[in-house]
Order: sequence, then structure tokens, then C-alpha cells
Amino acid sequence: MHSSLFSALSAVVMGLFLGYILQRGRFCLNSAFRDIIFVKDLTLFRAYLLCVVVALVGSNLLEDTGLLQYYDVDAGLMVQTGLLRQNFAPIANVIGGFLFGLGIVLAGGCASGIVYRLGEGQVAALIAIIGFFFGVGMTTDGMLSPVSKYLKSLTVEIFGKRNPAIWDLFGSGIEVKWITIAVFSVICLVFVFKGKPEFKVSKGFSWGLTGVLIGLLTVVSWWVSSYFGGVPRGLAITTPIREFFNSVLYKSSNSPFPEFSFLGIFKGTWGVFFIFAVPLGAYVSALHLKEFKWKIPPAKEILTVFFGSILMGVGAVIAGGCNLGHGVTGMSTMSLASLVGITAIIFGNWTMVYFKFIRMDE
Repeated sequence: MHSSLFSALSAVVMGLFLGYILQRGRFCLNSAFRDIIFVKDLTLFRAYLLCVVVALVGSNLLEDTGLLQYYDVDAGLMVQTGLLRQNFAPIANVIGGFLFGLGIVLAGGCASGIVYRLGEGQVAALIAIIGFFFGVGMTTDGMLSPVSKYLKSLTVEIFGKRNPAIWDLFGSGIEVKWITIAVFSVICLVFVFKGKPEFKVSKGFSWGLTGVLIGLLTVVSWWVSSYFGGVPRGLAITTPIREFFNSVLYKSSNSPFPEFSFLGIFKGTWGVFFIFAVPLGAYVSALHLKEFKWKIPPAKEILTVFFGSILMGVGAVIAGGCNLGHGVTGMSTMSLASLVGITAIIFGNWTMVYFKFIRMDE
């Protein structure tokens, strides 16, 4: 187990990179899903699929080569482990994902989107982050926690596994796993390359480069969070935001994950230091591009954003993840729960886009 300083710094570095890439690539899954039906533009969705393919192949190579580990507190040493896949609770995944999808449209951004836009000076993003935490806290420990726990308890086993991967639907063994990954990746890449991706840097990052970079960062974060943080966590937003606010409010993240002290000043999990650095990375990028500017939304928009972000928080906890947690990190493990969760998020997004934008124009 590494020192608290190195553990915290590793998380900060990952957060800085994520925020920088998100801002440079204008990468937000709310926009990616919304643009499919609203403006008939598949560009960001292609970037998302490219990201998933890179993350999927790299993450599973990490797992199969035994490079992931966690810190066993009782034994006092690091133990080899694999990727963390969520239990398959389809009712919770669908209901929570759909609510989250509705919420991101109202909030004007997905979970990672509102965090990186804070680094651009958008006050609406700060309101959304506060509302998101409110929804997360209310559903994790508050009045909606019994509902969340009940829905999550309705798990379904696939061939004896409570946390199945997609390939478990077709059999078992390393061959089945990699054949499934290969088929999935080829289908996605055929669709991606129809969009003729470019991998260049101009004022910002091209969508092809953005997809590759976030995918690679997902792979690296699995290893870094396990090697320095004690548990392989990958990239996520929901749990780290809850942990961060808990650490600020109660001096404890109230999390089962290991906590670290930064220079004796502040204590938190790997996720706490990671989420703190994301808007800072976005700020560095926005400042360099001369895009940082404080923007205060009108009162009506504030109410919409706050309500939407609460809905996001509620949905993320019930679903077991947000757009990044399910859509990228979860899909990098080929978790069946994450596939159902991100599909429900997309349909929730489309439903709200229809009623908020398309129907209004008809």
C-alpha cells in the first residue's frame, strides 16, 4: 500500500487529465445521445463508442494479465483481483437509468459534463453538482434509500452469476470472452469509421482523438486506482461526488473504500481527490483556450437545472451508476448491468428531448 500522499496525487493526476480531455473534446454524453434524435448528428455518439472499444479491450487485458489488485486490510497486503462488475438488478438499472436520462436533459449536462463545465465558469454547473449530491444523498442514506435498496435487491443470476458480463450469456471461458469482445468491437468500429474520424489537435481535440484518449484514461485509471488507491475503481462520478461532500461536511467520506490524508490537512478516498481535480483540469484547458468565463443563468433555468440534477442523483444511485460509471467504466467490463443501465439512460434522454425540444417545435 502506497503512502497517502502518493495515493492522493495519483487520483489528482487522473482527475486533471479527465477534466482537460473532456473540456478540450467538448465530450458530454447528454449531448451525444440528444444529438442523435434532435439534430440527427452522430459525431459525439461515435466518439463515445470509440471510447468504449478502447476501454473495453485495454481493461480486459489488464484483468487477464493479473495487473489489478486491491488492498486487503486484514492481511495488510495487496491481493490480485479483477474488474469490478455490478450485480445485475435489471429493474433498478432500467428505472434508475431512465430517471437519470430524463434528468441530464433538464440539468443541461451529464454527470461528467456538469463537473467539467464548472471549470469553464458555468454557475449552472455548480448548481447542478449541488443538486446532484442532494439527489445522491437522499437516495443513498435519506428518505428514498429504502426504495433504492429494495430495487437493488431484485437481482437476477445468469448461469449462477449475480454480476454477469455480456459474454456470460453465450457461455464461459476465455475464448467466449474474447470472441464476444471482438464481435462487439468490430461492430462498433465499423459504425465509428463510417464517420471518418480524425485524430488531431486544433483549437480543441477532434472527436476521434477525444474518444481514444478517454478510453485510454479509463484503462489507466483502473490500474492507478488499484495500485495507488487500494481498490480498482476506474472512472466514475456519482460515488466520488458523494464521498467528496461527505468528507467536507463530516470529515469522513462514509465509504467502504480506503481513505488517505493529504499532508494532514484533508482526508478522503481516492475518488474524493479524483473528483476534486476534474474541474481543475477543465479550468486549465479553458484558460489556455481563452474559454473561461463566469456565466450566471437566468432564474428560470436555475430551477430547471436544480430539479434535473436532483433527478440525476436519484437515478444514478438506483441504477448503480451514471453516464461515466455505467456508460464507460461499466461497459469497459462488459457488465450486463451497465449495458442495461446505459440503454435506459439513452431512452430517458430521448424521452425528455422529445418533450422539451422536439414536441415544442411541432
